[in-house]
Amino acid sequence: MLLFDSEYLKDYTKQIFIRMGCPEEEALTAADCLNQADLRGVDSHGVARLSGYVRLWELDRLNAAPKITIVHETPSTAVLDGDKGLGLVTAPQAMKLAIEKAKIAGTGWVAVQNSNHYGIAGYHAMMALDHDMIGISMTNASPLVAPTFSKSRFLGTNPIAVAIPALHQPPFVIDMATTTVANGKLEVLQRKGQEAPLGWTQDKDGNPTTDAYSLKKGGSMLPLGGDRDHGGHKGYCLGAMVDIFSAVLSGANYGPWVPPFVSFLEPPKEQVGKGIGHFLGAIRVDAFRPAQEFKENMDNWIQTFRNAEPSAGQEKVLIPGDPERELTEERLKNGIPLHEQVVEDLRKLGESFGIEFKTTAKN
Repeated sequence: MLLFDSEYLKDYTKQIFIRMGCPEEEALTAADCLNQADLRGVDSHGVARLSGYVRLWELDRLNAAPKITIVHETPSTAVLDGDKGLGLVTAPQAMKLAIEKAKIAGTGWVAVQNSNHYGIAGYHAMMALDHDMIGISMTNASPLVAPTFSKSRFLGTNPIAVAIPALHQPPFVIDMATTTVANGKLEVLQRKGQEAPLGWTQDKDGNPTTDAYSLKKGGSMLPLGGDRDHGGHKGYCLGAMVDIFSAVLSGANYGPWVPPFVSFLEPPKEQVGKGIGHFLGAIRVDAFRPAQEFKENMDNWIQTFRNAEPSAGQEKVLIPGDPERELTEERLKNGIPLHEQVVEDLRKLGESFGIEFKTTAKN
């Protein structure tokens, strides 16, 4: 592993997006989204994803300079057409609109159609925190997940993120896939030459497997919980909910018709909507009770759970968002670790755009 300064990686990523044709402000937003993923330890959705966005752009499946428009609107809701743009750009614009609507109506809800992969769900949900609002973010994704009792790939990892403000305590932030693991974690194992734990995936016939390459061989991911006996049907329900909120509600493609981000899947020949879909919401805390009182109670809630007695062998009880926050502090100080294969991909990517990628970015 090599360590890289986070600001260097963000600027490098921004320059790549600009060379693709992104306006500078939008390129910065997209780069920041990937950079925050790396800082928060979601390495599968950080700068390692950059070449994937470039590939979609080269295939004319991604518009680097989209004209994002509102296609339907009420005082508290809207549907955005992302014009095949980066989800890294369309989702933040949708969340900004949701926040503005929440300022007026108490809550704001924005569904997005005709978009692309939007990075980590938590990035968009956390935008609401500075406004004393609760943020909600979800998206559908490449169809790699089999419904319970099936071997057909009908759903994506379909993440859900919720960000809740507190007063003196760090915010409560859930950012989770509705599968046992995100696809990017399999890519990390592939780079390391390691097997996957049982319960992550199944082979093309629906049998459990530890092959980290199982998806490329026709296999599928399992919903959160794995099999039925371990609650996999609940993960299936959550993933289905995200698909419906993000796509059936917005007019995007859903289920097996979602255009894949991964390179080993071909886009479906038919479509039932436009692009992939997102769903974002902002809830103004003082639409329910005074924000100060709520945040004081959130502090108490967080402190109470943080002080829960650890079980045998455990050091402490964590609050959702703790690991990512702690890792962000560590990586801002010491640098972001990148696998040699990712470094080589970034170097080649820069070479194709006439930008040097410095492998000595962090001393």
